[in-house]
Amino acid sequence: MNYSTLLLILASILIFQVGCGEDTFEEAEGIKPQIEKFEEEKAAILQVLNDETKAAFNRDYQGWKDKWVHEKYVTKTYMNFADSTMTETLGWNEIDEFVRTYIEEHPEPAPLPTLVDAIDVRLYGNGAWVSYEQNDSERGLKRETRLMEKENGQWKIAGMQTIIYGFKNEE
Repeated sequence: MNYSTLLLILASILIFQVGCGEDTFEEAEGIKPQIEKFEEEKAAILQVLNDETKAAFNRDYQGWKDKWVHEKYVTKTYMNFADSTMTETLGWNEIDEFVRTYIEEHPEPAPLPTLVDAIDVRLYGNGAWVSYEQNDSERGLKRETRLMEKENGQWKIAGMQTIIYGFKNEE
């Protein structure tokens, strides 16, 4: 191989690498708005979750109701390992009736758990899967999963699964 052929090959490799570098830079610039949009959606979901919790514990029925999707497919499930109970409520009408009746029977506000500040979010178009842990002064550690849907630009809860672990036994 002569010197000019080697030089031509090296120049081609250099041009190819520079060209790839520019594409990579453009792709990286395109990711920044996506990350910002994700963080905006995550913050909006977090706000809805905390507002729903505050409304429920403050016995604000309308405030609680406004945070939920009102469809037949919504679900609400509690599994309490601390006292071995479980409830599953299917469909908006049943969830609404259960919560409305509970608030009517227990109108005094309950101690508010520590509000959530860290959530894991997976966005799927107008839907999101969310999970987090929360400490409740009356129930102990809870792990929650929420299915969220965006209705008219607002995130709402379409499914809720709460697992209550209770308080850690100190020996």
